[in-house]
Amino acid sequence: MPSRCDTPRRRVRLTPAATRANARRMIDLRPVVYVIGLVVAILGATMLVPMLVDLYYGSPDWLVFLSTATITMVVGGSMSLATANTGREGLTIQQIFLLTTLIWIALALFAALPLYLGEIQARPVDAIFEAMSGITTTGSTVLEGLDDLPKGLLVWRSMLQWFGGIGIIVVAMVFLPELRVGGMQIFRSEAFDTMGKVLPRAVDIAGRISAIYVVFTLLNMIAYLAVGLPPFEAINHALTTISTGGFSTHDASMGEYQGAPEYVAAVFMVLGSLPFVRYIQMVQGTARPLLVDPQVRAYLGVILLMTLTMTLYRLVVNGDHFEHGFREGVFNVTSIISGTGYASVDYQLWGPFPVVIFFFLGLIGGCAGSTACSVKIFRYQLLFAAVRAQIRSVHAPHGMFTPRYNGRPVTEDILSSVMAFFGMFIVSLGVLSVALGMTGLDTVTAVSGAATALANVGPGLGDRIGPAGNFEGLNDTAKWLLTLAMLVGRLEILSVYVLFTLRFWRD
Repeated sequence: MPSRCDTPRRRVRLTPAATRANARRMIDLRPVVYVIGLVVAILGATMLVPMLVDLYYGSPDWLVFLSTATITMVVGGSMSLATANTGREGLTIQQIFLLTTLIWIALALFAALPLYLGEIQARPVDAIFEAMSGITTTGSTVLEGLDDLPKGLLVWRSMLQWFGGIGIIVVAMVFLPELRVGGMQIFRSEAFDTMGKVLPRAVDIAGRISAIYVVFTLLNMIAYLAVGLPPFEAINHALTTISTGGFSTHDASMGEYQGAPEYVAAVFMVLGSLPFVRYIQMVQGTARPLLVDPQVRAYLGVILLMTLTMTLYRLVVNGDHFEHGFREGVFNVTSIISGTGYASVDYQLWGPFPVVIFFFLGLIGGCAGSTACSVKIFRYQLLFAAVRAQIRSVHAPHGMFTPRYNGRPVTEDILSSVMAFFGMFIVSLGVLSVALGMTGLDTVTAVSGAATALANVGPGLGDRIGPAGNFEGLNDTAKWLLTLAMLVGRLEILSVYVLFTLRFWRD
């Protein structure tokens, strides 16, 4: 009698239907690789711009940009060519989630090459940190001596933030509403239904947004030139202002150009942090949606209130005169709440009250569908609407009270999504703060570093990473953690975390 081990194994033959079902359960990565390859190749082509800048200024770094451009274009082009025969029926939800996250990672890795191979020869952790900070428009930097860096490298850092600014607008308007991330689906009707007959396709919306973005950048550059910035500085700061990025060409940041340039920066930081879909509607002939948008009105109201508060504080406590106090107040309030992260002065020297205010301002953020980052003000409005409805239901148990936003009832799935976002943001902030503390950072540096990375603000608090410092002196583990946090925060947290769930890969 044969033993069990001698029994021949049966081969299970799958029917064609079962084979197709298994194929459907597997995520086809080819469309994702195809799109990433195209974008990476385009990124490589843009490296020729800083190459030309270095050639003009006589820097030998032009050879580095030429070689990295070649490598990036070849790799990206090869990825696209190898997957060019993918279907054209569109991306699935799983593919969009993967694409949204992987494209930011791929861009940061290739964007880090000029920093790693160039004159400064940044270590891999520093090069990737700087590139991720640029492409996510965070604005934190590990580089010192910016005034003496090659001009091409300075332009490259500014370009990364400009690309990241337009990129996140498109993601916020096209992808995140479809993915139901963090309550962003509340803007789906505004991005598609409101303009359905005029702009029926997402690519049209992206094209209109890009055109407006370019116009704002040019106007910002002209304004900087008008108030006395040299052409090179005007171009770089225009790229990083409208994108609410915050990279500067000087270690002193905007402190190098105090006065009228601060007012210019404040105006365009505000413009960059308002919803771009409203600008499209303005171009079409109606400004009313912008004027009545509740998140726009709340955002501008917070800026006005905090500016007046800081101005009064500077006058009474610090003995400042009105114009200077108002200018530093409006500039720094706008810089922090928009997530730009420019610094004109070390506001930590003003006293503990402004430090606390600026910390929490960084956790508010600008409007959805803009270049601004952080939690976004519309989520706070939805949270307060839900709390208000709950309080009313407590007072009148038999009544029906539905949270409303912009005159429309807020559905349960939107509220659940917003609550999930808040929950994951708080948990992420706590876990990251503890993890940074375990690497040896002091409490202020760990907590503010975690907050500024997740909220993509730029400067933290304390002597090391405050507005007068940078992140160069942090240990490598802390830099890797902050790099990951910048990515998670920029992509609205949930769209990254969902990749680590088993259900995502099973569905």
